[in-house]
Amino acid sequence: MRRTGVVASIGCIFSMLLLCACATIHTSAVSPNAASKNEDYAIIAKQPDYAARLPQHRDTGGERMVLIDPDLHVWGAYDANGNLVRAGLVTAGADWCPDVGRRCHTKAGTFRVFSLGSYHCKSSIYPLPRGGAPMPYCMFFNRNQGMHGSPENALAEANLSHGCVRMHVYDAEWLRFNFVHVGTKVVVKSY
Repeated sequence: MRRTGVVASIGCIFSMLLLCACATIHTSAVSPNAASKNEDYAIIAKQPDYAARLPQHRDTGGERMVLIDPDLHVWGAYDANGNLVRAGLVTAGADWCPDVGRRCHTKAGTFRVFSLGSYHCKSSIYPLPRGGAPMPYCMFFNRNQGMHGSPENALAEANLSHGCVRMHVYDAEWLRFNFVHVGTKVVVKSY
């Protein structure tokens, strides 16, 4: 390619990037309270209010409890007085897992956390055949089923896991170090 062709190509690419940047830099909306002031504010994606999906108070039998509701795709941490202190998104077990050829629902019921892991926790089973999937801040409550952090691309308002309860890594870290201990009650609702 000639030198003038390279310069023209670079110039064309630069122009396209500049055009794209100009088209996306000023993404704003007019505030309804600022119509006369002509003030703009940036649009910020509103996160779902997961706590609004759960009762603010529930009987916990006088102990801390983590509630998992796979239908609502939400978890809630209740203190010993039954007050909801924190909530977030969960992805529970899938209706069908093609790699194992069976239903993968998270088992419903009342359980107790029996094992706590660190940021470096990994699955001993998945992916098949040797395991190794990251499960940061794992908290096991029913055999091989536990709550753990997952990357953003593994979370959705859908049940997609092999049976574990996936959540944001920051939520799993908070639960692991600020709320859950061995013996903490975990209630998984049926779905």
